[in-house]
Amino acid sequence: MNISDFRVEPADYRADLDDIQAVREAVLVVAGNANDQTELDTVDPDCFHFIARDNYHQAIGVARLAPNKTIGQMAVLETWRKKGVGAALLIALIDKARQLAWTEVILNSPPDAIGFYEKFGFVKAGNTITESRTPKQPMRMALDPANKPERPAPKPRDALVEITEIKGLEDTQSALIQLIRKARRQICIYSSDLEPVLYGNAEIVEALKLFAINSGGGNILIIVQDTMAVRSQPHPLIDLAQRLPSAFLLRTPVEADDLQYPSAYLINDRDGYLFRQRSSHYIGVWSPTMPSRNRQLTEEFDHVWQRCRTCTEFRALGL
Repeated sequence: MNISDFRVEPADYRADLDDIQAVREAVLVVAGNANDQTELDTVDPDCFHFIARDNYHQAIGVARLAPNKTIGQMAVLETWRKKGVGAALLIALIDKARQLAWTEVILNSPPDAIGFYEKFGFVKAGNTITESRTPKQPMRMALDPANKPERPAPKPRDALVEITEIKGLEDTQSALIQLIRKARRQICIYSSDLEPVLYGNAEIVEALKLFAINSGGGNILIIVQDTMAVRSQPHPLIDLAQRLPSAFLLRTPVEADDLQYPSAYLINDRDGYLFRQRSSHYIGVWSPTMPSRNRQLTEEFDHVWQRCRTCTEFRALGL
């Protein structure tokens, strides 16, 4: 196990709350003997949360930055301690505070963790206090403002390309491959059941694989409505996601309107999109460069993504 076996990312409080609470209960409540009220307080929804996940998307560590500039709820599963997870979470919180132009951050450290925080520049601030029946040492760290890089000249947008009609399966497959190949760092897919004739197609799967490998930390975000259908038979895209779990994030809707949404689409971060009015038909429209429609679909996707839950169905498969 090494540092490449996990990643730290901003948490979506609503979507990731179950994972956040699972880690807290394993570490802070059960092991730390803290009461539940302490671990779920009224300020929690207003905090900036970060979560560490292993390569199977399992939550292994959490931490938060409260509006009063307090770092807290640092928790790392026992099997992942001394692997760099806590340090990575702390660095993420400090970086976030700098982005917010905060001049300091504070925390209350258990006695056995004081040395850990001192390595990052924290110093003791006052006498020991008692928090959740546990002695804690208040600490603080002064922050330099984040250096604002010179704003580079904006890259010229690609020329607009008129919308083209899709009139069959081959048209759809060809357009998807072009959109995937053109993406830089992000691809978003909204699908009923990851249609095997599309997302099981060898060329499309290979294009997604090359993107995942070569995009330098890019992500493929997938909303799939019918997870049972996807699990009912082997699926090449799920197999790929198992091999490259850090690149693929899958969620499924929980609200009726999202589950019954009849359309399907793919969007990339280069202003391209493909939209089919009915997910069961291979008729629709696409353009490699149409910023207005791409932006509209991106906003729609983002809103639904926030309402979705993580596809726990695929975790049993190692995802």
